[in-house]
Amino acid sequence: MKKILIIGIGAGNPDHITVQAIKALNQVNVFFLMDKGTAKEKLLQLRKEICAQHIQHANYRFAEAHSPELVIGKPDLHACVTELNRDKQRVFEQLIADEMADGECAGILVWGDPTLYDSSIRIIDAIAQSGRFALEYEVIPGISSVQALAASHRIPLNRIGQPVEITTGRKIAAGFPEQADSVVVMLDADDGFKRYADQDIDIYWGAYVGSPDEILISGKLKDVASEIERVRAEARQRHGWIMDSYLMRRGNSDKQD
Repeated sequence: MKKILIIGIGAGNPDHITVQAIKALNQVNVFFLMDKGTAKEKLLQLRKEICAQHIQHANYRFAEAHSPELVIGKPDLHACVTELNRDKQRVFEQLIADEMADGECAGILVWGDPTLYDSSIRIIDAIAQSGRFALEYEVIPGISSVQALAASHRIPLNRIGQPVEITTGRKIAAGFPEQADSVVVMLDADDGFKRYADQDIDIYWGAYVGSPDEILISGKLKDVASEIERVRAEARQRHGWIMDSYLMRRGNSDKQD
């Protein structure tokens, strides 16, 4: 039997690692690292630094493989992601076959929390269900970028008694959720917040949250939308990649924070 631990490692701060995650790290024989190119080499290095900081023995190793990339721009996003996950599944299957002995434990380190806009659970579950390997897996939660964003801005995610919705850039471009007073937006490649710059909305934006490169901007959207767009573009150019999210909240005076 082989075992895989899908471990949430937080949004970028090594101190985001939970005690449960530290215990899980110390069970792992081999960590699967998916290489996404030189622009994201820093993310790979941060994973290795987290292991060095929290693992209390030297009997672990890394197995790196090139990560398939999502093709941006196709109209059917679901089909694109399904195809991407199939490609990733083949990579993980090869790693399991080549890099793990029977009885060993592998670790997959997931930024933030594995249950939020990440496909690692789906992929590993599909492998386990296929019957190709004698395989079991566990999921260890982590501090998500959503939690880290709110903490960095020192705000609650929702107003008292009101809902908050977590959505994507594609969805927010189609309209503000009708039933939501507050909305957290992730995976927004096209600055979807700009659509609402003429409305009474507050925004709390953050990039590289929890890391030394953290950038935070907040205020009335009409006042800071252009600044966020500029700073976001500059940060992407400087680092070669960007991880950001934001909370938008309708400015309704009869609803209290």
